[in-house]
Amino acid sequence: MIQISNLHKKFGKLIVLDGLDLEIKSGGIFAILGPNGSGKTTLIKSILGMVIPNSGEIKIDDESVLKQWNYRNQINYLPQIANFPANLSVKELIAMVKNLRPKEANEKDLISLFGLEPFLDKKLGNLSGGTKQKVNIVLTFMFDSDLIILDEPTTGLDPIALIHLKEIIQKEKEKGKTLLVTTHIMSLVEEIADKIVFLLDGKIYFKGTVNQLKTQTNQTNLEHAIANLMTKENV
Repeated sequence: MIQISNLHKKFGKLIVLDGLDLEIKSGGIFAILGPNGSGKTTLIKSILGMVIPNSGEIKIDDESVLKQWNYRNQINYLPQIANFPANLSVKELIAMVKNLRPKEANEKDLISLFGLEPFLDKKLGNLSGGTKQKVNIVLTFMFDSDLIILDEPTTGLDPIALIHLKEIIQKEKEKGKTLLVTTHIMSLVEEIADKIVFLLDGKIYFKGTVNQLKTQTNQTNLEHAIANLMTKENV
């Protein structure tokens, strides 16, 4: 589904992506992991067209997406930080996003699932971080798209909301969707990820399953396996 070839990106003298090559086939959950500054966010934003690489190629379904925009309608994106207009109500924000995106939306079940009915008329600026994240999740999953990108999706969620989120992610996978997830929560990775892509210094140092990573690093704990990778001892 996604083919990335020799991707380079610099911000000034800082090299963020350094000749990155990556192929992600359709269907399944892929955890994009790496320490802060590894290039995860730049990679995600490059796929979304929010960052323009200095060189390289990004294709989705064999079509180049660089400097294009219409392909984004087939992507659902949950940003790490939801900067909502503080003066809008939840209901107004959902209506605005529905008007902006030319796809059928199904928000009612999600609103009910996350218990957002009492908050629909409240201003976004008055909501807690956890409630804003629930709104963020509704906006992400209320459209039906083949590619779903989730950047730190569990931020601020209470245990019940987290269970609901994981159930939604699994249901989307069962529909044959492709999900890219960035997270620092290794227990979530072990629970949901089919494959891991580990970035360090703008390059991919590992791609495979959780068990393959543990075997490669001779570790039984995923956090220890990741820490082992970060030392580059197994590269």
